[in-house]
Amino acid sequence: MSGQSLLVPGTLSPARQVPASIPRPEYVGRPGPTPYTGPEVQDEETVERMRIASRIAAQAMEEAAKAVAPGVTTDELDRIAHAYMVDHRAYPSDLGYRGFPKSLCTSVNEVICHGIPDSTVLRDGDIVNLDVTAYIHGVHGDCNATYFVGDVDEESRLLVERTRESLDRAIKAVRPGRQINVIGRVIESYAKRFGYGVVRDFTGHGINTSFHSGLVIPHYDDPRATTVMRPGMTFTIEPMLTLGTHEYDIWDDGWTVVTKDRRRTAQFEHTLVVTGDGAEVLTLP
Repeated sequence: MSGQSLLVPGTLSPARQVPASIPRPEYVGRPGPTPYTGPEVQDEETVERMRIASRIAAQAMEEAAKAVAPGVTTDELDRIAHAYMVDHRAYPSDLGYRGFPKSLCTSVNEVICHGIPDSTVLRDGDIVNLDVTAYIHGVHGDCNATYFVGDVDEESRLLVERTRESLDRAIKAVRPGRQINVIGRVIESYAKRFGYGVVRDFTGHGINTSFHSGLVIPHYDDPRATTVMRPGMTFTIEPMLTLGTHEYDIWDDGWTVVTKDRRRTAQFEHTLVVTGDGAEVLTLP
């Protein structure tokens, strides 16, 4: 196990600006989004717009990931992803969502999700998750991945690789006619082979014109998740696996979620659409 010291909050830089000519999601400047009341199944025109948004998000994440290295701040990663999205006429969906102050989430080591980019300097041996969502043409595309910072210990490396594998297996389980809970069943059964915790309270979600539509995609075998998948449904799968407990604490910033035992955690995410015989991953660069 890594001997790295635990993460502490850094200093926030000023909010980054988005040109006024780039359309904003309806929730920007408001306490929260308007509840989504539309369908979970999208028409082909909406899916095509989501392909564009998803591709921009994936490419922005890739650009930021190129800079992941010891000595780089998480704020610098935010700058890179922000600039890429704005340059491609997309709005960074995170910026202003329920007051979130930055354009992506950077979750280091024991941070499960929603880490805020700041003056924190990445160290050799860290792992860092980049979570990027882009909004363009009235729709969102959402993805994340966990990256190695320099020379990472074997336990952390295996956690990251297996978390990626759990997402791949879950995507392969998507089929029209199956219940949503098959996704969590696949992830949890795989994670249990290695003694990993599976985070329960933070889930995948429906996504379309809404950042979070209300559809919940658990990453554990939840008998309540009986929604049947249908062609055209769009949602994210984003398993969060931990070396220890799945329980968590939230920092005073109201966003940063850390494992209660402060052991490491990894996450991967794709936005996908259910097809006639499986799933199409939209968040490919």
